[in-house]
Amino acid sequence: MATNSLINFDSLSPKFRDLYAKAKDFVENDCLPAEAIFEAQMGQGENRWKVIPPVLEELKVKARSLGLWNLFLGTSYKEGAGLTNVEYGLIAELTGRSIKLAPEAMNCSAPDTGNMEVFAKYGTEAQKERWLKPLLDGKIRSAFAMTEPAVASSDATNIELNIRREGGQYVLNGKKWWISGAGDPRCAVYLVMGKSDPSNENKHRQQSLVIVPSDTPGITVVRPMMVMGYDDAPEGHCEIIFKDVRVPVENIVLGEGRGFEVIQGRLGPGRIHHCMRTVGIAERALELMLARVTDPSRRTFGKNLAQHGTIVQDIARSRIEIDRARFLVLNAAQKIDKGDAKSALKEISMAKVDVPNMALQVIDRAIQAHGAGGLSQDFPLARLYAGVRTLRFADGPDEVHLAQLGRNELRRAEEIRARLNQIKDKSDALKAKL
Repeated sequence: MATNSLINFDSLSPKFRDLYAKAKDFVENDCLPAEAIFEAQMGQGENRWKVIPPVLEELKVKARSLGLWNLFLGTSYKEGAGLTNVEYGLIAELTGRSIKLAPEAMNCSAPDTGNMEVFAKYGTEAQKERWLKPLLDGKIRSAFAMTEPAVASSDATNIELNIRREGGQYVLNGKKWWISGAGDPRCAVYLVMGKSDPSNENKHRQQSLVIVPSDTPGITVVRPMMVMGYDDAPEGHCEIIFKDVRVPVENIVLGEGRGFEVIQGRLGPGRIHHCMRTVGIAERALELMLARVTDPSRRTFGKNLAQHGTIVQDIARSRIEIDRARFLVLNAAQKIDKGDAKSALKEISMAKVDVPNMALQVIDRAIQAHGAGGLSQDFPLARLYAGVRTLRFADGPDEVHLAQLGRNELRRAEEIRARLNQIKDKSDALKAKL
């Protein structure tokens, strides 16, 4: 595992250094060896959506005993571990090395982390008592329902699920899909984004976020969506129909018309968490590649694989790209720590675009170095590739972040042109004196 040379660990808190050392040992010596056991304990067929492998629960018990629990909630939350975004980001990278087990074992897995942050930041005391407390305890899981099949959800103002108030209730009608975690038998609550005021002139005040218990009448989980052939049981990424689903008005989050405000507060830190875990995925892929190409039995044309120049170059490029991406993420995390997520929009978008693309390149090189085996179930690379590919859509597709970045850069153009004209004028004046 590569040493992180971008951060002076001695400058970070003693509490973080202790947790980091424990997390590193836990991931390497507990989570990674347990991956094969987890797969073996998964049920078959429909049982795969009902069975939670016992080894995962054992890992949770150990993680909690080590204090490796709910580390994602930052210094501004009384419920959290008191880590900065930079500190948690470094631990999140470790958990990305065992992406199937480590995040959930430490109660730091999406979508629960983002949902818990919504409850912690915006929830009423009653909402926190009913939903945040059991989520923090790891007793239940949750889902976040925003994406819809009938509209281009990359522009979230397009969402159509209808939220209508009738007396003391909200009535929900509509369809969602790619709702991660909705297939999990432990999923007890959805946070559902919909339109409560479609005629509002401010398109960002038309939406509300509503808390919907998963056992509410009128909810139908239609199917799990396949991700390049993987169904990701038992969590899944499900299509859901809401038909005349009724919840009390007390289930609104923050207030009517404030859905966009809430999700922006949810997505900023969450994007960084995804990115750091993905840096960890890329590190693991590179390690698998290094082990494969230096295996004495892997020889082509009379040479060990590591003796081929193309392999050496691929390793070098991967090392550069991983370290570059890590810098972008830590830079964004530091900007959030110094201000807030809103003040770090540029840095968050840069990391969100770069990191998944970087990881896909690194994983692809590792697959190539493994030959056909890299595509098989004998190695984790194909599954890792499929999972990371989804991140180019999750929390906003590349195109949205690139458009935002490009517009922000273009705002500098007028000032730049004025400055260049001043330089030209001064240059012309100097030439005239010659």
